[in-house]
Amino acid sequence: MSVSPKNLINKNKNLNKRLDINKINLDNVSIDDLSYNGKNYGKYINLMSLLENVSACQVSDAYNAVSRRSGTIQSIKPINNQKVFGPIFTAETASDDWGTSALAIDEANPGDILFFKVDSEDMAIWGELASTCARDNGIKATVIYGSARDLDALLHMNYPIFASNFCPNAGSALGLGSLNESIEIEGQTINPGDFFIGDESGIVVIPKELFAKTMAATLEVKVKESKIIKEIENGRTLGEIVGLK
Repeated sequence: MSVSPKNLINKNKNLNKRLDINKINLDNVSIDDLSYNGKNYGKYINLMSLLENVSACQVSDAYNAVSRRSGTIQSIKPINNQKVFGPIFTAETASDDWGTSALAIDEANPGDILFFKVDSEDMAIWGELASTCARDNGIKATVIYGSARDLDALLHMNYPIFASNFCPNAGSALGLGSLNESIEIEGQTINPGDFFIGDESGIVVIPKELFAKTMAATLEVKVKESKIIKEIENGRTLGEIVGLK
């Protein structure tokens, strides 16, 4: 394989570079810029600089400012309290079918967040083996509207898990579910490619068409809150800052 000047330039890009919050520029970013493709270095670095320094709470506040919606699904909680963000790969199946989980791992792209809608919480469709395989395939996290299991392993694994419940029992490798189609959970439609962020506080889903606006609003929230923290450190109370006194 020949090495071109372009290859050398891309290889030498510092993908770990991060910008101060006041220097972030989100002009013309899209959800595709969550991955470095060799041409979007500036957009990628600016997005990473923002998203690695904001919380699900701040993104939810920003999305509410954009759409008057929170983006949260209250019943889905963090299992091992790890932060993650990325584009969603959806799957829907029955609780007795963990085989669809295996198929989703094979079909999803590196950097994706697997998001499962399960018809009940009676059986777990995800556990230690699936997490290990998904992590090694470059998938960033798994979200389950349903049950996970193997918490003895998942709690200590470097792979984020979010679920609405957990239990010890599982079904069979049936593989009868659907992959990468729209799903609806508690009145919220989630489409393949939508944006996900989750952390210790919970999860937020942002429609991909509102990603850029929400990121711009998230930057505003972060800058505003940073200024408020500095004012508190300088002796002002929160009541004074927000005009209650």
